[in-house]
Amino acid sequence: MTRSASAHLELEALGAAELVLSITVAADATATELLRIVQNGIQLEYRETLDQHGTRLQLISVQAGRIDIDYTVEVTGESEAPEVSDIDIVRYLRPSRYCESDHLWPTAQAEFRGLTGTALLEAITAWVGSHLSYVPGASLPTDGAVRTLLARQGVCRDYAHLVIAFLRAHDVPARLVSVYAPGLSPMDFHAVAEAYLDGAWQVVDATGLAPRQSLMRIATGRDAADTAFLSSAGAAVLLNVLTVTAVADVLPRDDVTELARLR
Repeated sequence: MTRSASAHLELEALGAAELVLSITVAADATATELLRIVQNGIQLEYRETLDQHGTRLQLISVQAGRIDIDYTVEVTGESEAPEVSDIDIVRYLRPSRYCESDHLWPTAQAEFRGLTGTALLEAITAWVGSHLSYVPGASLPTDGAVRTLLARQGVCRDYAHLVIAFLRAHDVPARLVSVYAPGLSPMDFHAVAEAYLDGAWQVVDATGLAPRQSLMRIATGRDAADTAFLSSAGAAVLLNVLTVTAVADVLPRDDVTELARLR
């Protein structure tokens, strides 16, 4: 399978700022790519550093004014399955900022009592998919799984946060992954969950908006706090335009009753 993606961002910095960008595919992918960051007609230099699980972060110093960011990538074949360490299991069992599994433990136990393994994964995916409504703009960037459960609506990251919280409440390690998603509609950056089951990380997407088999990993972490595509320090930075594309030469048919791994 050949997959390609692009991202175009137009930013406005209100002063000198330090940007942290996370839009490039993870380091273990076999990719041909190009990243250009331009301000006032000058291409800016950036420093790249690696976060956990191959997440690549670009660090950029900018001045006040408009910044244009363009990224294109083509991925051929599959990347290696991520290694699993003891600290991964510990980290992804704990509650986190947006996945308050401790607060949702009673709800998770009441709804999914007695279920384990694949049956638990299927039940949580189906419950979240059927009890939430996908409503762009309905949630705040600060909303976590508890507020999502109360509001019963949100976007992909909200679905993923609730899935993760329910899984952790049942002692299943779970984490958030930002991805490029061929077949996604409406097209944007996408967020899914990964659950550690049967000795591997399995993709869980309660939105059902894109085939899991064609997803391209960008960033991996406890929740959206670890996977933001843009953050800044020093001055406010406005996001004026965001355009994302993702396509595959062959779009898989996703059987939601089967396990799938993000490769």
